[in-house]
Amino acid sequence: MAFLELSNVNFSAQDRVLVKNFSYQYEEGKTTALVGPSGDGKSTVLKLSAGLLVPNKGEVSFRGKNIAHMNHKENLEFRREAAVVFQDSALWANQNLFEILELPLRIHFPRMTRKEREERIDQVLKAVGYRKELGFRPSQLSMGEQKLIAFARAIICRPGLLFLDEWTESLDDSAAQRLVRLVRRHQEEGHTVIFVSHDPRLIRSLADHVLMIMGGELYAKLTRDQIESDEDIARYLEQGITA
Repeated sequence: MAFLELSNVNFSAQDRVLVKNFSYQYEEGKTTALVGPSGDGKSTVLKLSAGLLVPNKGEVSFRGKNIAHMNHKENLEFRREAAVVFQDSALWANQNLFEILELPLRIHFPRMTRKEREERIDQVLKAVGYRKELGFRPSQLSMGEQKLIAFARAIICRPGLLFLDEWTESLDDSAAQRLVRLVRRHQEEGHTVIFVSHDPRLIRSLADHVLMIMGGELYAKLTRDQIESDEDIARYLEQGITA
């Protein structure tokens, strides 16, 4: 049974085809980078893989179950297992930071006490390096601070599957490296990571597999060894395919 699989997936929006005939099986416990030119479908493939978009054709399945056909209980279990960091952070504007971080715990761990929730929130904030007030709304934060909160929200339920979309954008080097270390910890614990990035250094250092996406199609499937050994591929990563 495949861990997470896209089977002949097609997706269109506003009369534009964004993903075409996309099939791939993600390997559990491995890290996969989605790369390619801007606007060619990387983030759409990520959202389809995470079950946030429903394909117009084909299916996305998790442990053999079509995500689009999951019942409420199955979907809730999947959402606890899989977490997303969005490119624009996607924090709820009408809630303060504590409420944003507390909500996933309320949903997925209803028996957790308030003290336990506060302790978990404190743990993830220390992990990502956020030290300011939790009474703030997202609009009161910088873009980098919003990204830290978005990452904290993603890991607060300790998911085994992480989807990361341009997750180090808007961060200074110190903050970005802190999040990279957290991703490495997830890798060491045997978790699965799927990420979109334009940063060749991140791709080389983190990815076990690389999917090149061009024009909404799967252009090439590569391994870390191929990236490190093939000069043409290295040149693509440096000079254009991730630009």
